[in-house]
Amino acid sequence: MVTKMEKTVLKTKTKQQLQKPPMYMVLFHNDDYTTMEFVILVLMSIFRKSITEATSIMLEVHKSGVAMVGIYTYEVAQTSIKQVQILAEEYEYPLLVTLEEVV
Repeated sequence: MVTKMEKTVLKTKTKQQLQKPPMYMVLFHNDDYTTMEFVILVLMSIFRKSITEATSIMLEVHKSGVAMVGIYTYEVAQTSIKQVQILAEEYEYPLLVTLEEVV
């Protein structure tokens, strides 16, 4: 005879811990050739910044030599950088954009 207790099967649920993906800062670097207008154009068209935000970032790049545009996942950061490189090549500007992991 099987008792009620023997029929009971214990199931343990394991919760999967989802980890947040590493995040990366996209950085614009100053140079002596890329125009301020082009930097603003890139910030508005690729990074969806307002004219006010784009101008502020451009001025920071100009004064400090480098400025953070935003923080994104690796894939988004890489895609955005590639879009900037293509546009800069098209307009023949040496605009340098890099990424740096946020720690």
